[in-house]
Amino acid sequence: MKDNTARLDHVVLWVRDPVTAAGFYQKTVGMEPVRLTEFTEGTVPFPSVRINDETIIDLMPLTMAERMKMLPGAAGSAGHPVNHVCLALPGEDFDTLRARLEESGTPVSDISRDSFGARGNATRSFYFRDPDGNVFEARHYD
Repeated sequence: MKDNTARLDHVVLWVRDPVTAAGFYQKTVGMEPVRLTEFTEGTVPFPSVRINDETIIDLMPLTMAERMKMLPGAAGSAGHPVNHVCLALPGEDFDTLRARLEESGTPVSDISRDSFGARGNATRSFYFRDPDGNVFEARHYD
């Protein structure tokens, strides 16, 4: 039976260099690239990275902004700031991510405690930026 409950399917981020962005998300954040080979071969317009079985982040090249036709004024959305995207992780993965970010020289914020989110108050959270300046929060719940 198909489960049709509402879920977050994907987030689209504008990036200068999708291959570099995918490398950051793979090596530093620990996400699996999706369609990266196809993108580098020129057979798909953008790659993605997988957050989990149901959710991906599309890495949309800024060069595509002027071709966006799905919504009036969509080209103007390139570079439009999103406050942040939050990744909820198990505690061990949270610690691993923070260590990888620090090892790669990516600045991270101090750890916050008890910040509210979709599942209530998170035990710990912190923020970091990707190479294109997109802000992410990493958190975990007990």
